[in-house]
Amino acid sequence: MAYYLADGIYPKWATFVQGITTPQLQKDKLFADHQAAARKDVERAFGVLQARFAIIRKPSLAYDEDILRDIMKACIIMHNMIVEDERHNYTRAEVLRAFYEEDQQESTPASTSTTPPFEFNVGRPTNFDFNAFLQRKASLRDREIHLSLKRDLVEHIWQRYGPRN
Repeated sequence: MAYYLADGIYPKWATFVQGITTPQLQKDKLFADHQAAARKDVERAFGVLQARFAIIRKPSLAYDEDILRDIMKACIIMHNMIVEDERHNYTRAEVLRAFYEEDQQESTPASTSTTPPFEFNVGRPTNFDFNAFLQRKASLRDREIHLSLKRDLVEHIWQRYGPRN
């Protein structure tokens, strides 16, 4: 099952793994440090993408999940191509900030067109299994699965990065 590194504001569901706020054991401290570092890396990377691409800064609730995935992949690929091309004079944070501020000043309000940019599929698929849907939903919100996953991750981090005896 896939999971997301999260902070304490998210519910204790199987898909969210929060850090340990007051770690008592060395295993827990090591996990909390690795989890916090990974979250910060993701936040920094997302900040770089937001500074470079206006489409990522705008609200995206109206987009379909597949469209959002494609937008993010395209921005990541373009960012990597730009970095590779400009490696000799890599853009510093001040330059990115200037691009961001310039873009904010030039941005215009959203279009007032009532035509949606794409069609929504509002019907239920013909092969939809409602019982399977309910079971998946219940397993995602299962607190025991959440705790089991967290214990497994703590143990994995300890085995991989813990002190060698």
